[in-house]
Amino acid sequence: MSSFNEYGRLDRVMLGDPRVVFGRSAAIEREWRALNFTAAPDPGRALEQFAVLESLVAASGARIDRLTDAPGLTLDAIYVRDASLVTPRGVILCHMGKPARRQEPAAHGHALTALGLPVVGTIESPGQIEGGDVAWFDEHTVAVARGYRTNDEGIRQFSELLGPEVEVVVVPLPHYRGPADVFHLMSIISPVDRDLAVVYSPLMPVPFREWLLQRDIALVEVPDEEFDSMGANVLALAPRRCLMVEGNPLTRARLEAAGAEVTTYDGSEISLKGGGGPTCLTRPLSRG
Repeated sequence: MSSFNEYGRLDRVMLGDPRVVFGRSAAIEREWRALNFTAAPDPGRALEQFAVLESLVAASGARIDRLTDAPGLTLDAIYVRDASLVTPRGVILCHMGKPARRQEPAAHGHALTALGLPVVGTIESPGQIEGGDVAWFDEHTVAVARGYRTNDEGIRQFSELLGPEVEVVVVPLPHYRGPADVFHLMSIISPVDRDLAVVYSPLMPVPFREWLLQRDIALVEVPDEEFDSMGANVLALAPRRCLMVEGNPLTRARLEAAGAEVTTYDGSEISLKGGGGPTCLTRPLSRG
């Protein structure tokens, strides 16, 4: 039975197809500025880095499925967490807050249906929601950010599709760098065990931080100098078994001091340039 949280043992996960995304040099040159990448990914290095990431996920024992190619997909499609939501009732397809990503939910719907996962609903315009703004704490509790990528109507539709058995904790996000920036809930929190989460508190609403502490969740604080290098974006492969981007030694040391095992990967091309760490690059389908 699947556990609806962000830290259980990863059983099954969907990844993007790096050959489709990074194997099109002309598309990379055409798209990266419009998609707000900080620079054009180097295709060869991106494929190498993605292969390492995939091998680390596979080594955890997780089954890996692929998001197949579809019309309209861009470089952003490699960040597969965002276009679909896995819930106790089945898959919910998102309506993306970033207009250039509006084709991705339909592609997820085709891929996940083919994999045997039922699609139980779709967020309809004017609602917006993205997977990076949604974090499960247990089967009955999910946090959803209200920011530039996820709006009130998207949250309302999501709550309605979940039903009354799930408590939806709404987390207002700050303006920070504005609507063009990649800023999700999981930019500032990554649960890595039932009672442990990696957080960047300076951008965290006080009521949400207090809510975490009231649930007896210990907080591993990301220092200021490691926020932009994605110190707060940590994928739990299992409780306290963590995967994160290289270049965050203080956060890594704090995680290890809290009893976590940490593995890192070079994300210079696949993470840092597009603003998507390991949680963004993976769409967990089931956890044990």
